[in-house]
Amino acid sequence: MGAFTRASIRLPSAEKHTFTTLSVLHTLVHRGPMRLSALKVTEQITQPAITQLVSRLERDGLVERRPDPADGRAVLVRVTDAGARVVQTRHRERVRRITELVAALTPTQRQSISAALPALERMATLMDSPISEGHS
Repeated sequence: MGAFTRASIRLPSAEKHTFTTLSVLHTLVHRGPMRLSALKVTEQITQPAITQLVSRLERDGLVERRPDPADGRAVLVRVTDAGARVVQTRHRERVRRITELVAALTPTQRQSISAALPALERMATLMDSPISEGHS
């Protein structure tokens, strides 16, 4: 499983961005505007690192900072249309490449993957939420 994860993360891309950059953009596309402090937590990097990354993404036109309407002292980071296109392009490229790889599998292997997808979806959901002890 580790080999698959490493290989899928490194699938070739026309968009040359770091994994952390792509992760931040993906998070903002799917979760909406966030404070730097919240992004720091989701991306598991230091405050200086997220500040530097967001500054670079802002300079590149992929994100923008706006005042938080709920708290005028705070700032929200939101993905721009250009940043969303990076995420969409990466997604299309990954789907295309994975489709090619699946076509190279035997029908039995494809059926095994298909049968495992509901459990993998559930695991992905669980990874995004805290699991209480004894949760099943």
